[in-house]
This record gives sequence, C-alpha cells and structure tokens, in this order.
Amino acid sequence: MKPLLLALVLALTCVTGFAQSSPSASSATKASAVSLHELSVSLEHLTNQTRLAVVQIFSTGYAPLSEESDSTNAALLSKQHSTGSGVILSPEGFIITNSHVVRGARRIQVRLAAAAPSPTGSRMDIQPMGRLIDAKIVGMDRETDLAVIRIDHGDLTHLNLGDSDALNQGELVMAFGNPLGLEGSVSLGIVSSTARQLKPDDPMIYIQTDAPINPGNSGGPLVNSEGDVMGINTFILSQSGGSEGLGFAIPSNVVKNVYSQIVKEGHVHRGQIGLYAQSITPVMATSLSLPQDWGVVVGDVEPGGPADTAGVKVGDVITSLNGKRMQDARQLQVNVYRYPKGEKVRLDILRGQDQLKIEVPVTERDDDPARFADMVNPEDNLIPRLGILGIGIDAKLSDMLPDIRHPFGIVVAAGTVSDFTNGTGLEPGDVIYSVNGSTVTSVPVLKTKLDEFKSGDVVVMQIERSQRLMYVAVELQ
Repeated sequence: MKPLLLALVLALTCVTGFAQSSPSASSATKASAVSLHELSVSLEHLTNQTRLAVVQIFSTGYAPLSEESDSTNAALLSKQHSTGSGVILSPEGFIITNSHVVRGARRIQVRLAAAAPSPTGSRMDIQPMGRLIDAKIVGMDRETDLAVIRIDHGDLTHLNLGDSDALNQGELVMAFGNPLGLEGSVSLGIVSSTARQLKPDDPMIYIQTDAPINPGNSGGPLVNSEGDVMGINTFILSQSGGSEGLGFAIPSNVVKNVYSQIVKEGHVHRGQIGLYAQSITPVMATSLSLPQDWGVVVGDVEPGGPADTAGVKVGDVITSLNGKRMQDARQLQVNVYRYPKGEKVRLDILRGQDQLKIEVPVTERDDDPARFADMVNPEDNLIPRLGILGIGIDAKLSDMLPDIRHPFGIVVAAGTVSDFTNGTGLEPGDVIYSVNGSTVTSVPVLKTKLDEFKSGDVVVMQIERSQRLMYVAVELQ
C-alpha cells in the first residue's frame, strides 16, 4: 500500500477504534494522533517534492474588442492579460501547460517557485517571489488543449509523467497551481472518475477529481501519492464560477503523446487506422449473427487504407486493442486517438468462429491541419508580418484540399514564435485569398502586399476555413 494512503487508513482505523472502545481511549487517541501526524508529514513531503517544479505563467496578447464595447471601430484590438499554471517536465526548461493559457500571446513570462523556507525561519513569514523569466512557445495542440513552452534556464527541478491508466477511482491526488493568481497553492482530493467523456462525439477523455480547482489552476499538475504527474488540470464545471468539486484533468498518457511530439517536431500528428467502428447492440448482434451482443463491429473499411491493407474486413468484431478490452466504438476511437503515426496497434478480432490478431499501422488523419507543418521551412515560408508559416497552393496541395473554393491562395501551415493565431484570428489549415480586397496567389505576393502597411495596422483578409469563406481582421506585426 502506498505510504500516504496507508497513513490515512491507519488514522481512520484508530479514530474508529477510539469511538468503539472507550476503555482504551487514551491509547487509541495517541495512536490516532501518531497516524494523523504521519499523514500530515507525508503530505508536506509530497508538497515540497512537487512545488519547485510548478510555475506561474503570465501571457500578454491582443484580441478583438467585445460586441458590448462602446468603440465604433470594429477592427480595434484590445490588450489582454491572463495567468495560469504549468509544470516543468525536463531540466532543460520544457514546460507543459494548457494551450488556452498562452493562446494569442505576444509575450509569455514564467515565474519559478521560490526556494523552500529556511528551517530556522518562521513558517508564517511571507516568502519572496520566485524569478520571472521570458518563455517561448515550442508548439500547441488545440484538440487536447495542451501547449509546450520553454525557458532558457538549465538544471531545473522537474516532475515525471505517470501512467494514468493505472489510476483508480477513489485514489488520493493533489492539485498544484496558482488559483485566482494565488501563487504556489495546493489542494487535496480523490479521483472521482478515471475516464470521463463530456460529449458523445468527443474523442477526449478526462480525469475527474474533487480536489479544489479554480481559474488559474489551468495547466498545473494533478499528482498522485508517489509524486508523479497523472494529469494536467484543465477546466471545471461550476454554476458559481468557483470550485464545486467537479475538476477535470487531461490524463498523463495523453499528455505524454502530445508533449513528446511537440518537443520533437513542434506539432502533433493525428492518428487513424482507416476504419469506421460501431458499437454492437443486441438487435445488431441477433440480425447479423454476431458472436456477442456487446463490443465493436467494423462498419466500414477505407479502401486502400491501413486497416484494409492489414486484412481487416467489414463485419469483423474487435474485442481488444493492444490487449485492452474494447467495450464500444467510443472506447476504440479514444484509444486510437492516443497513438502517433508510425506506430502499430494490435487488434484482436472475431471473424465468425475464427480468432485473429491483426497489426494495423497508424497513419495521419487526412483532415489534420497540422499535416502541412512538415512541408514548410522558415527560409521559404515565413510570413513575419503575420507570425505564420504559409504555403502557396500548387498541384500537390490542391490534391490534399480537393474542396477548396479557388485554385490559388496561401495555406496557413504553422505558427512561429507564438500561438498559431498570434492574436490574429488565423488557424492552421486556413486558406488566405485576399488582403483588403487584393487577391494573393503566392507567399511572395502576400509578403509584398503586407509590406505596404505599418506595424500595428489592421487589415482585413478573406480566408476559407472548413469549406466556409469568411473575413478576419488581422493586426500586423
């Protein structure tokens, strides 16, 4: 049994024993006090181990004024400040946080935790604030709401990502961060649910906890009793705006995948295996003579896709993926979602009376806008006035974007120093068609057009996003 949990069990056992056995009240009280003290010491030790790796993040950026603004200038941008939390995952200064903490930021600063107080000092003394350091964005992933930033500082205290699949409902966890700007706060709770999906069509799952989490905790770690990061605190459900015991964290196994890809390549690839899975119902099982009335049946296989090439067929029943039992199609989707391209997943399949094991390679999702990032380089594709990397549409890109409105334009491939949007309203996969009504057909043409304006000027671009034309107001760098 883990030390922290053992101390809690001993404490509760002794308190219960005291209530039931009054003749031994004195010894029970002493034992209870000892156990509670051990629990307190364990919590203190865990906090001291963790706190130095938790940082406070300050970001400054620009966003359009709200509709309620009194300003008559619809293109006017307002300066906005936000704060959140992050956790250091390497001694070289790589920090994981939520993308919404740094989205649109022009400047990011990180405040390191101050050193532990002197043993001879008063515990009630106000501790000095830690060092404030400029940070840069390494990469962001909007779908998981994760971002990696880095500070130029070596030999930093850091934490390790644990195995979120090993979490148990009811397990003790601690949430670290800076709620409402209160630096270096910690709260204690349990895991309310190990896998909470908030929307039926959302591939993301979350750890639910009752450890108090408030605005400003976003990006901070949810830590188990061993000091491992089991999740990244992301959002709460609340009617009051404050913690009501419904906090949610991104599981560490999802974080591992995103973090490693961003550190290595600067962006995240989305995996798929080229099949459409459906949850088996009793009616479906009876009508199709399936071997079981639960689980996952293959409804379609993409011709020439990875599953088709590996030998998966329509009507196959998938019982497990990499040894994990599959209860429904949603679970299969969620699990495939975790794997990057290039890896293989093993499917255990029932085909009639036959039991098969088929390995299927994970390939990149066709509609993933991040797929363009591998096609660019800063020398040829940097558009500094927008802070993006862009690609002019040619025959190859036209094949990748068969439904776009025009055979010309510039595809937004990736961001540079800051968020993909840089506060401009552009997103990966957007196609830029014009600037202030002037058509742009290539990266050089777009650069020349933008050079006609001063830094801080606002221009209006016509873009296409998700097969829809729209105008966006962009402040130039």
